[in-house]
Amino acid sequence: MLNKPETYRNNVLFADESKFNIFGSDRRIMVWRRKNEELNPKNLVGTVKYGGGGVLVWGCMSASGLGNLVFIDGIMNHALYLNVLRDNLKLSAQNLAIGNNFFFYQDNDSKHTAPYVRLWCLYNCPQNLKTPPQSPYLNPIEHIWKELDVRV
Repeated sequence: MLNKPETYRNNVLFADESKFNIFGSDRRIMVWRRKNEELNPKNLVGTVKYGGGGVLVWGCMSASGLGNLVFIDGIMNHALYLNVLRDNLKLSAQNLAIGNNFFFYQDNDSKHTAPYVRLWCLYNCPQNLKTPPQSPYLNPIEHIWKELDVRV
């Protein structure tokens, strides 16, 4: 994308979803400690039974700003993802002043590559940017998610 003109980069719409935990983490947290320090408060992480809750969001962005932010109830599957795209993708592109002539970037998540989603994208945003499988994840929206995660 670096070799493309600025007008091309300004018309790319990046989209992704992310989960934000209200309390705690979904992952195991490792702590380095010395012998006999396992109960030292600085080495303890508080927990809540049954996960503590979280929120799943979908969002998009372009060089001109941020698009819609959608809060997702339940587990995101291809059908729910397709509804989110139908309701928000073109609207976000219009609000960001890139119109209908945008390049759509999403990763190779299975819900993004499901046949119904690919078919919808073919007719509604035919300029999909292909992400090679097993490639480094370079979606700039990840920086937005990281900033939101730090603030939450």
